[in-house]
Amino acid sequence: MRASRLISLLLLLQARGSMTAGELARELEVSERTVYRDVLALSAAGVPVYADRGRAGGYRLLGGYRTRLTGLTRDEAEALFLAGLPGPAGEMGLADAVASAELKVLAALPPALRDAPARAGQRFHLDVPGWFRETAAPLWLPELARAVWGDRVVELRYRRGDREVTRRVQPYGLVLKSGVWYLVGRVGDDVRTYRVDRVTGVEVGDEHFDRDEGFDLAGHWREQAGSFLRTMLRAEVAIRLSPAGLRQLRHLVDAPFVYDEMVAAASPPDGQGWVVARLPVESVQVAYHQLLGLGPEVEVLDPPELRELFAEAADRFRALYR
Repeated sequence: MRASRLISLLLLLQARGSMTAGELARELEVSERTVYRDVLALSAAGVPVYADRGRAGGYRLLGGYRTRLTGLTRDEAEALFLAGLPGPAGEMGLADAVASAELKVLAALPPALRDAPARAGQRFHLDVPGWFRETAAPLWLPELARAVWGDRVVELRYRRGDREVTRRVQPYGLVLKSGVWYLVGRVGDDVRTYRVDRVTGVEVGDEHFDRDEGFDLAGHWREQAGSFLRTMLRAEVAIRLSPAGLRQLRHLVDAPFVYDEMVAAASPPDGQGWVVARLPVESVQVAYHQLLGLGPEVEVLDPPELRELFAEAADRFRALYR
C-alpha cells in the first residue's frame, strides 16, 4: 500500500512540477504528516525531491528528473494500449500523435512487457459507430478538436432545419455517442450542444477564452442526455404485459431508466403473471411501432386510438394467415 502511494506521490510531482504538502495530502487522501514521512522515504531512496520554502513553496523534483515506467504491471501496460481509441483519435486529427505517444510508452516499458500492444490488439477492438451507419468523420471535426485543445473561440455555422445559423462558441469539449460526434460549448451564459455533422463552417480566431475549470464534461453530458430523452417522452400508454412481453420490452425501450421506472411502478402480477404498467412514449404512433413487435405478449389498455390501431393490425394479421 505504501509503495503504491510513494509511486503516486512521485508521479504527481513529476506531472505537476510543484505541490504543497496539503495538496499532496488531498490527492493521496492521507494526512500531511504522512506526506512528510513519504517525502523523506523518497529522498532516502535516492529520489531528488526537495522543498521550497515560503508562500509559493512546495515540494519539487530536481530539474529534469523523470522516472521510468518500470513499476507497471502487465494489466496496467495492456490497459494503456486499450485507452488510445485510435479510431476517434484519428477522426480528430490526432492519429500521428497517438502513434508517437504509443511508441514512446513502448520504448519506456521493460522488455518483458513490450508485447502489451500486440496482446491488447489481438484481444480487443473498439468499433464505435452503430450498425448501418456511415463511418466517415464529420468534415469540421479536426478543426473543432484543435479549438477545444487550444481554448479558442470559434465562429460556428450550423444547419438547423432548413436554415443556417451562426453562433460564437467557446468550445468546451467533444463527445462521441453511438458513432455521432457532438460539440459542447458555451454561448453567452448557456452551455449548448451541437451535432458536428450539422456544422457547415468553422472559423477559429486568435481569441482565447477562460475555461471554467469546475466544468465536468462527462457529468454535464449524462445530465443533458437524460433530460433530452425525458423531454422526448410527451405521451404515456397503459399496457398489460405477459412475463415474456415484460422481458422483451427491455430491448425495445431506448432509455434504460424508462424501463426501470415503468417496472418499479407496475402492478403486481396476476394469476397468469401479467402486469399492468404505464409506459412513457414519444407519441402514439411511435408506441404503435414499438409495441407491435411484442405481438400477443402485450395488450394496449389506453389510449383508445392506440388500442384501435392494434385491433386493426390484428384484423389484417387474421386476414393474411387464414
